[in-house]
Amino acid sequence: MSFVHSNGVRLWYQRAGRGEPVLLIMGSGAAGHVWDMYQTPALRQAGYQTVIFNNRGVAPSDAPGGRYAFAELVDDTRGLIEALGLAPCRIVGTSLGAMIAQELAVTAPHLVRSAVLMATRARSDTLRRALSLADRRLRESGIELPAGFDAIHSVLRMLSPRTFDDEAAVANWLELFELGSGADSPTGQAWIDTDTDRRPRLRGITAPCRVISFTDDVVAPPHLVAEVADAIPDSDLVEIPGCGHLGHLERPELVNAAIVEFFDKH
Repeated sequence: MSFVHSNGVRLWYQRAGRGEPVLLIMGSGAAGHVWDMYQTPALRQAGYQTVIFNNRGVAPSDAPGGRYAFAELVDDTRGLIEALGLAPCRIVGTSLGAMIAQELAVTAPHLVRSAVLMATRARSDTLRRALSLADRRLRESGIELPAGFDAIHSVLRMLSPRTFDDEAAVANWLELFELGSGADSPTGQAWIDTDTDRRPRLRGITAPCRVISFTDDVVAPPHLVAEVADAIPDSDLVEIPGCGHLGHLERPELVNAAIVEFFDKH
């Protein structure tokens, strides 16, 4: 295993392939190895070196106790880029990982060559704020939901109705989410504020960005994703149909094509 010390924590990372580097930043609570299902093979086939890592709170990276702040994960990622000598690098981020990439492009533009921001948003609307509040109150209550219930909740929130209609796929997803339920949860990442309106900050981004929305995304719906593209001066917007918040796993061919095509230009 390879580790780097950044911002006071030890982060696990993995480099593979040759060529110019692409750093991939995973979403909340997820391991960097998830990228290896579809995205890193496609990027390496296209001639890029890939770098994946686990954010603080996801083993084998360090998992300090307490509630994490968004700025801590941004500083962790900044330190990793600097320690590995990746700058300026291309970045792919999804969900919380895309928010980290946004903030890096704002605060450390010299580190970011270009970025693909998937399933992202710059603020929360009424429904998303209600979801965040409900999640926070559940964590504060200390109630632990049965793994099966948690799995159903994850499927309904993270996937597309298109996937619901595929019985074999749903069975696999339910099993996957149930196996992962409660493993190391809740982590400090679960307390990160993703509701603050950051649209004014995004107007200062100078790196080329591609923003990708998924039509059936409940967590980052297309209208909120489009606001990110509207706020970033040099960006475009790609909408991928028939997938939810985990669109990079539900429709990987379309997602990979959008990533590679953009990085080949930038």
